[in-house]
Amino acid sequence: MNMITYEFMLRLFIAAMLGGVIGLEREYRAKEAGFRTHFLVALGSALFMILSQFGFDGVLGHYEQVSLDPSRIASQVVTGIGFIGAGTIIFQKHVVRGLTTAAGLWVTSAIGMTTGAGMYVLSIAATVLVLLCLEALYFILQHFGTRNINVTFSSPKEENIQLVLQRLRDKEVIIYSYEMQRKNTSSGHYYLVTMEMKLKRKSYQSHLLSFMSEFKDVTVESME
Repeated sequence: MNMITYEFMLRLFIAAMLGGVIGLEREYRAKEAGFRTHFLVALGSALFMILSQFGFDGVLGHYEQVSLDPSRIASQVVTGIGFIGAGTIIFQKHVVRGLTTAAGLWVTSAIGMTTGAGMYVLSIAATVLVLLCLEALYFILQHFGTRNINVTFSSPKEENIQLVLQRLRDKEVIIYSYEMQRKNTSSGHYYLVTMEMKLKRKSYQSHLLSFMSEFKDVTVESME
């Protein structure tokens, strides 16, 4: 192998490592696309970039009348990565999830292409900015952001449910939707409530379950 081949291998290695670093952060946050996905996206993007720039030198050397656009293959990566990103976006119960992960895959592909073009400093700087953005965003959302959740709980008395709703309103919890059903059983009946609400992430993590446990005869069936 000549020095040019070693240079290409170095580009692939650096691209894969940079993508892997972003993937580790996503893996740590338990997101849909983790280490392997970002590793492969960066590696594949770098490989396509190298192929686009240098893969057809032999054809150009043998046929002078042939002209090729060195950016043609690389430009298709931008379109192709959109399909992968779309696969991580989920619309569930009026909430869109996965947009940040999709954007992360998109910029990881750009980092791979930049490394494949030999612009190492630029690709490393972009990786650092991505990590800063993701970690800073996580910190801000955890302390100041809000979260949409769906809670299903039951109680044998309607008065208990009204008390829960009133206490939630007192805590300034935004309730988007609310549905109550009466369920009949052989031993009597109970009320099943399903509601979607928005509250601060910090409150969700530390207080919501303990808050619901304060009410007598109220059982949380599910929370997501």
